[in-house]
Amino acid sequence: MTPAAVLLALCYLLAAVLFILCLRGLSGPESARRGLFLGELGMLIAVVGTLLHKDIIRYDWILAGLVLGSTIGVGISAWIPMTKMPERIALSHSFGGLASALVGVAEYMREVEHLTPFKMGALGFETFLGFLTFTGSIMAFGKLSGVVRGAPVTWKGQNFINVGLFFSALVAIGFLVVHREASHVFFAVAGSGLALGVLAVLPIGGADMPVVISLLNSYAGLAACATGFALSSQILIISGALDGSSGLLLSLLMSKAMNRSFANVLFGAFGQAPEAPASSENAADARPFNEATVEDAAAVLKAAQSVIVIPGYGMAVSQAQHAVRDLAAALEKRGTDVKYAIHPVAGRMPGHMNVLLAEANVSYDKLFDLDAINDDFGHTDAVLVVGANDVVNPAAKNNASSPIFGMPVFNVEQARSVLVLKRSMKAGFSGVENELFYQPNTMMVLGDAKKTLLALVSEVRE
Repeated sequence: MTPAAVLLALCYLLAAVLFILCLRGLSGPESARRGLFLGELGMLIAVVGTLLHKDIIRYDWILAGLVLGSTIGVGISAWIPMTKMPERIALSHSFGGLASALVGVAEYMREVEHLTPFKMGALGFETFLGFLTFTGSIMAFGKLSGVVRGAPVTWKGQNFINVGLFFSALVAIGFLVVHREASHVFFAVAGSGLALGVLAVLPIGGADMPVVISLLNSYAGLAACATGFALSSQILIISGALDGSSGLLLSLLMSKAMNRSFANVLFGAFGQAPEAPASSENAADARPFNEATVEDAAAVLKAAQSVIVIPGYGMAVSQAQHAVRDLAAALEKRGTDVKYAIHPVAGRMPGHMNVLLAEANVSYDKLFDLDAINDDFGHTDAVLVVGANDVVNPAAKNNASSPIFGMPVFNVEQARSVLVLKRSMKAGFSGVENELFYQPNTMMVLGDAKKTLLALVSEVRE
């Protein structure tokens, strides 16, 4: 081997090790920053090593792509707030899928006469999964941002169409392995990926988008892995396999956490439980509930010796994470024990609440997941629910007809007092009415969460 080839192999080996350590670090909030840094370092080493490849004879287009991509990446990161990270991640997945797909198309057009059966199969999978990830991620972005309707969009025979498209694409890829010169079949595979990305995500409700995002991440990883086989790139094979397998495992864990059938996510509304009719705001207001003022809520918090804060998507929408931290600091100054309960599917992506609270410099040791804190609610003085809904709904435990029945939720109703900060009494994202809001130990403080929290901070400090 030439010295350049040895250096390239060492770069790829080091990058692969760093990618594995990155995933290890991302498994916990305390080590997530370190894991992210190791992943970035690994990617830098992989890119620099690739630039030493013997087949590269010109760097002008590579430099142009580097400048353009860096400009777009820095712009997106600088302008998009942390509360919009789910949309940002979905958009990034679409770019990754599109890149893999376009590489597959270019490689097919360039090498069609010299492709081996194995390489042709890899190119087929790469192109199909890449385009599926591209359009599927665009649809997920649309649902998360409100551009596309968040409720499931279903139609007669949808599962038959989606499953048919998927297996037709597999058959077409098998045909290309034998008849690689059939370019019309290759582009039909590409078209099926584009169509399936749209058709598979449309029937999935916005509440299930966290699982969809992690699954699309898995698809993007598998596309990258196939790209590695097509280009004989070891680092793409390793990193793609890591991305694909970790995304798939995360999707399975998220489905379990939401009590969703994984088939729902794969095929869209397959075996979907019937949705409970969403209650209108007027119908909800007709039921008696305990509405409290800021002063009332502050009195409860000042008298409490222990408080558990449960953040949800409403905190993200109102960008209230810093106000939550300030309120916790004010309570702790009075000697109150404050903890944060983090549900695995709170928000719109895995770890959404962890990211927002980390931005507000909330200490990691105050964050507790469902299993670690659920037994504490029975001896907690006050629970503060900030914009969370389904993850605190007792219907998941005691109403077998509810669409969220069986979903693991917090035992909030066991606390002595429950304070819920919410804009109105309307049902949450899943459209399921929350019985917690009408219980005698629950006080509803209606209005913008950030404004309410800032007022609470002032009251508690007094």
